[in-house]
Amino acid sequence: MTGRCTPGQWVEVERVLLEPADRSENLPEDTAAQPLRMWVKGFARSEAALGDEVEVETMTGRVVLGTLTEVEPGYTHTFGKPAPELTRVGRDLRERVAAYRAREAVHKAGE
Repeated sequence: MTGRCTPGQWVEVERVLLEPADRSENLPEDTAAQPLRMWVKGFARSEAALGDEVEVETMTGRVVLGTLTEVEPGYTHTFGKPAPELTRVGRDLRERVAAYRAREAVHKAGE
């Protein structure tokens, strides 16, 4: 990874949405002390260095101005480990649908 991007390059920018003073009074103290930030990935609209402000165009065509935090970022999110109860749902449903269709075919053939 380099510290610079060129126009059209995939990047991530950070933008502060609310400063601590502008956040809700109903937040826990440690949360309220931090600015509310968002990170957006998109295509750089101009050349920039890490820490510079740059506009990006997202995959949906939205244009966002933010501070360049990463050039050619990847995806690191996870939804955690799967719930054991849900791991067989797709397979079980396909088996049930196949059995239903087989019964219906036999029923229609007997009419």
